[in-house]
Amino acid sequence: MQNRLKDQSDNLPNTKKNGPSFSGLSGNELYCAALVGYQPGNLLVGNSVFALGFLGGVKTSIRTFVGGELAQITNMIAEGRRLGLERFESELEQSNASAATGVTSDLIFHPGNVEFLSVGSAIHANGDYNLGKFTSSSDGQELFCQIDANYFPIDFVFGNVAYSIGAARGVVGTIKEFTKGEVPQFSNIFNKTRNLALERIIAEAKKKNANSVIGIRTTILPIGINGVQEMVMIGTASKNEQIQQVADSVGGVITSDLTAEETWNVTKMGYVPIKLVLGTSVYSLGFVGGIQAAFRNFVKGEVKVLSNLIYGAREQSLKKVQEQAAEIGADDVLGIKTYIYNLGGGVIEFLAIGTAVKKVSGISTRSDQLPPQAIIRDKDTFVNVADLSYGSNLQKPAR
Repeated sequence: MQNRLKDQSDNLPNTKKNGPSFSGLSGNELYCAALVGYQPGNLLVGNSVFALGFLGGVKTSIRTFVGGELAQITNMIAEGRRLGLERFESELEQSNASAATGVTSDLIFHPGNVEFLSVGSAIHANGDYNLGKFTSSSDGQELFCQIDANYFPIDFVFGNVAYSIGAARGVVGTIKEFTKGEVPQFSNIFNKTRNLALERIIAEAKKKNANSVIGIRTTILPIGINGVQEMVMIGTASKNEQIQQVADSVGGVITSDLTAEETWNVTKMGYVPIKLVLGTSVYSLGFVGGIQAAFRNFVKGEVKVLSNLIYGAREQSLKKVQEQAAEIGADDVLGIKTYIYNLGGGVIEFLAIGTAVKKVSGISTRSDQLPPQAIIRDKDTFVNVADLSYGSNLQKPAR
């Protein structure tokens, strides 16, 4: 590895005649980027600011939805994100860099406004190692892992959905007023809504002629209106010739929320990520259960009503994930994460998410092992506890 780094470093083009670059790459990222033939360029920023009033025109329609998509808000947010990314890509073109790594798409709420912010670091390719111009959500360390596992980056992509939970708080309570347990009609709505973000990131990857979206990060955040949230998935549309047959079996694009290091490890073991799978269940404590739980708040000991409710919601969500994985012929589901959301009125949503994988022949990594620099996590060297600022850390935007 050291010889490979030295050889590539000796052949790097001289792109610093006009002064030093100002990069968001850390020392570990710099090392890993050099291993795959890149040196740092400047930090790049693209943004678009919308007045929060753009949401006002759709407030009246929110109450008609119960966990379903608010398409008008989805489209407005997607437009803001795209404008920020377009301006980022314009800066990339002007920089004469080969690619950009660590690209983000964040929402920053300023007083009365929301900023759609994209930040990343330009990188310059060695003359004899050039994958073409690309943008990637992977940082410098992840980029090495991704390329060494033969997932060659094409473009940063995202998929989002804005939805309402406000109406669910009232309506679910009415329907399930005297009972407790799962509310199937709302579980179905939430499952459909949550999967829209995944469907859209897959559609974006297909436009880029990619056969995979790896390193997907899923974020759920409030959008300036009570009860309205956005679920956004970001990742890197990539091409891996070794997995084409597997990709074809699931519609042309595999999806994964495994980290870049995990992707390298499973590739080394002969596994291919097939699909990001998620299952959600909406449960109501019910009127009777609510009274029982209230009485239990005054005494010590287990609140069995809540224990059984949450256990049932967890089991149902995991069952949905298992069923999805079985449908596509997966061997395992890795990295399962579970989350509980309080929808109010004794109603909860339980979400399970992970990546289905399958062992196949002919899968390999380019290197025998990862260098330590690819797995060392950077430490924060600036800590702000004043809580007087708003905005974004341009060097290391939140993951």
